Amino acid sequence: MVGKKINKNIPQVEIGIIGGTGLYNLEGLGSLEEIFLETPFGSPSDAYLIGEIAGKKVAFLSRHGRGHRYLPAEVNYRANIFGFKLLGAKRILSVNSVGSLQEDIHPRDIVLPDQFFDRSRRPNTFFGQGVVAHISFAQPTCPDLNQHLFTLAQSLNLPVHLGGTYLCIEGPAFSTRAESRVYRQWGCQIIGMTSATEARLAREAEICYASISLVTDYDVWRTEEESVSVELILENLQHNIANAQTLLARALESIPAVPEAGACPCPTALENALVTDPAVIPPAIKENLLPLIGRYLKK
Repeated sequence: MVGKKINKNIPQVEIGIIGGTGLYNLEGLGSLEEIFLETPFGSPSDAYLIGEIAGKKVAFLSRHGRGHRYLPAEVNYRANIFGFKLLGAKRILSVNSVGSLQEDIHPRDIVLPDQFFDRSRRPNTFFGQGVVAHISFAQPTCPDLNQHLFTLAQSLNLPVHLGGTYLCIEGPAFSTRAESRVYRQWGCQIIGMTSATEARLAREAEICYASISLVTDYDVWRTEEESVSVELILENLQHNIANAQTLLARALESIPAVPEAGACPCPTALENALVTDPAVIPPAIKENLLPLIGRYLKK
């Protein structure tokens, strides 16, 4: 299959899927087309694999690139999310591997976080350099998507938790034991290295976003457990991936292609967030950001 690099006549999809560690393809994605996009923020992690599942047009992207080439801090999150915006995705389901910070959240469980505590230091906004926007982010994941995924996971008898705080670290090293214990005291439920950045950018792009967080370990706070290692994570991840594939397949069958009006704050996140006078936005910046802000410049 030969990928195409395109900048216009971009195919349109309804739902985007971001695959994390261990999830490098999406089962059942028929009529596959491989599309390489360029964005004002550079190149995404890999090609978008576009196909159809349950009558819906779907785009799949491997966050770390096929073959797992990028560290969490090296992923071009802005290009990845902007690419989904160019493709017309209204919703993104993101799969992440995480560690548990609480006794009642076990390895091989699924968590659908509804809060983030972000300790990363990477670019996490599309704005700046002449255009300012301040989104509301009190509710950082889509409540409608989270509830839908939770109901589906329960119907599949999967071990799932609705809600919780995802502590996002820069990585690539895992936490020290002292750090892990402090995060527990802060009341965080899980720890990872990617999802908080995606969620913030997806909200700026007015795309509904949910994180399907797959628990691989107890981080390092639980001294009776063996220390976190890549081997342990990958062993548990193999069990999680099959569950994630099943949940995604059911979700794509049943999630409406377009969010119901008023069901969540995601599709109108920029409505009152832009504070820069359109007349003073540099023309090149305005052109680059048209997919995000174009409809608000016409008012």
